[in-house]
Amino acid sequence: MSNLDPIPFANGTARILSRSDLVHSEAWPRAFAGKTKDHRFYEIVADTLGSSFEHHYLSLEDRDGNVRGIQPVFFVQQNLVEGIPALRAAVEMVRKRFPRFLTMRLLMVGNAAGEGHLAGDAAWVARALREVLPIFAARSKASLIVFKDFPATYRETLDELAWADFIRVPSMPMTELPLDYRDFDHYVSTLGASTRKDLRRKFRRIAEADPIDVDVVTDLTPFVDEVYPFYLQVHERSPMKFERLTKEYLCELGRRMPDRVRFFIWRQQGKAIAFSVALVHEGTIYDDYLGLDYRVALDLHLYFHTLRDILSWSLAQGLKRYRSSPLNYQPKLHLGCTLYPLDLYVRHANPILNKVFRPFLKLLEPTRHDPVLQRFPNARELHGDSR
Repeated sequence: MSNLDPIPFANGTARILSRSDLVHSEAWPRAFAGKTKDHRFYEIVADTLGSSFEHHYLSLEDRDGNVRGIQPVFFVQQNLVEGIPALRAAVEMVRKRFPRFLTMRLLMVGNAAGEGHLAGDAAWVARALREVLPIFAARSKASLIVFKDFPATYRETLDELAWADFIRVPSMPMTELPLDYRDFDHYVSTLGASTRKDLRRKFRRIAEADPIDVDVVTDLTPFVDEVYPFYLQVHERSPMKFERLTKEYLCELGRRMPDRVRFFIWRQQGKAIAFSVALVHEGTIYDDYLGLDYRVALDLHLYFHTLRDILSWSLAQGLKRYRSSPLNYQPKLHLGCTLYPLDLYVRHANPILNKVFRPFLKLLEPTRHDPVLQRFPNARELHGDSR
């Protein structure tokens, strides 16, 4: 039996589609209607990040042949201790003899370059996936099945995956900030005294340097060669790496989603020194990626300069919420952000090995190795009622 053959389940049939099959699907454009990262975003990721991931799409049909949802999934070879320094030394010792130790082929549900969502009728799709995914994983020789970075709003729907022996663990969360301020100065006035003092010192240092200007564009193509190296500098410094964006990804984002994407480019004396990739939808700005020229970034406090400009722009546009990608939690804590929890739902494809794997998974939980997270006022929301 081919791993791409249809998979029957109690309430219908799952058909495995390729990227090219989506062109002929009437249901696909509706799959993520209303989401910030709609079907166009999934197409961009598959078309421009395809060398890192093997993308498929589960067309979930009910008994009458109606498509109830088309759920993107992908396979990736993943180092399970990526970004966990406490385990790295011990694991590297084992890998001297067993090079593939804790490196597995994963079947992941969701989005390779962002948070995950369920397509179509979420509750119906979740029940279907509970049956279909173990079969698809076994056929495809995947060791683990992972629902990647699903917002906590899905917990009621996805917690029933426990019936299929999935376990929920917190992923590295996003952060968010309500934009209930007249302007940036009003926002700063609500922060703690030490943070206000630190920001004033940083902004004085910025004011003493040559002026820094910002442009906001919807197409990065004319500037991508100039700013892409800044993204790579930030990416290589990150303790956790998953997707690595390409120039093609950045260009296609502007070409296919100009209604939502905004690129911020900062220049000093006409030379680019930073850029940011953001999506705007329904009153929220999603600050997804930042690129910095580290030859000047630290001296000019570019992180704080870029944040000031993005928040000022968002307030001027009447946006109501700022949401940023995971990591770099220390400054976000002092800047008044709260956590926006994301969850992983994980199980081993082999039911017997899954019983052994479940307790070990707690050691691999990424949030337990970042002490700053526990200092956020809503840190308990990371685990919810899963403890």
